[in-house]
Amino acid sequence: MKYLDEFRDAGLARRLIDRIRRTATRPWVLMEVCGGQTHGLLRHGLDEALAGVVELIHGPGCPVCVTPAEAIDFACRLSLRPNTVLASFGDMLRVPGGVGSLNDARSQGGSVRIVYSPLDAVELAAADSQRQIVFFAVGFETTLPATALAVLQAEARGLANFSVLQAHVRVLPAMEAIVDAPDNRVQGFLAAGHVCTITGYDDYRDLARRCRVPIAVAGFEPVDLLEGILECVTQLEQGRCDVSNRYERSVRREGNPAAQGHINRVFAIADRPWRGLGTVPRGGFEFRPDFHAFDARRRYPDPAPTLPVLDDGDCRSGDVLSGRIRPHECPSYGVACTPEMPLGAPMVSSEGACAAYYRYSTRRPPLACPLPR
Repeated sequence: MKYLDEFRDAGLARRLIDRIRRTATRPWVLMEVCGGQTHGLLRHGLDEALAGVVELIHGPGCPVCVTPAEAIDFACRLSLRPNTVLASFGDMLRVPGGVGSLNDARSQGGSVRIVYSPLDAVELAAADSQRQIVFFAVGFETTLPATALAVLQAEARGLANFSVLQAHVRVLPAMEAIVDAPDNRVQGFLAAGHVCTITGYDDYRDLARRCRVPIAVAGFEPVDLLEGILECVTQLEQGRCDVSNRYERSVRREGNPAAQGHINRVFAIADRPWRGLGTVPRGGFEFRPDFHAFDARRRYPDPAPTLPVLDDGDCRSGDVLSGRIRPHECPSYGVACTPEMPLGAPMVSSEGACAAYYRYSTRRPPLACPLPR
């Protein structure tokens, strides 16, 4: 655990590891559903520290990774329209769609601008009324309030040249799809703390009790992650299945009502395709009728056929995103697929599981000695 020493609470983290190993009487399989959590686990070697006690598998915790190819291809076509600018977060530019990426569209003359906030895209529209500005909105519930605020601000300012290509998704329905799958191995979840900051966690109780899976709301630092793992292991050992908030400094039971109010004013829950999972019932959002004028799909009807949601060929990113395999179990990982020449979205995104494995798996030495049981 050399890299755990870089963390200021390394002593507490080691004690938590010891408690987990002493609490578990058998191996348990847990899934973290946030890409930031995946990077934290691998960066600090927590997966190796808990080997033989807790098997950590990685869920679809990266909104860039689960954005369907069809949406990316549509964004590329929009960028190629005359007098149209496609505004996007920078981590979307290299993600492959069915026929290319936004970087490829740029090389063909497409107008793609990197922004750091949806409100930046609103300002682009305000500054240039002669061009259409389309914001490519991706993300979990964490970033959805900012998209809703951008739409509300554009409405208030009368910006008829602003619209949104909306691909936001909901985390809880994806967790339900994973645990309901016939080949599911997940026995407990680390829920994404940043998502629960917005949504709260009451809605997770039905999943925990119906499917008999404990859920711990967790943060991103080693101690946060280990406290969540310990909570799940303790519940499993005791035969309990409930939701526990282990990220109390940021998450409240009710979440953020003000942010929820902005979301609910602009968007309604809808079925949504996820890359790697297919169409997830109630897995995303759609514009409410009062805001259809800002929906890029309605403003720019697209005659192109819908492309498959699941990945094909030598890339098994769909299996990685659903937790069926780990990145290194894909035959293309590190060979045909690298961060420089990625085949799938999990190797492109900074939060993708494949990128995390590639970055950290070669830099961690083996443990000097076994941890006590």
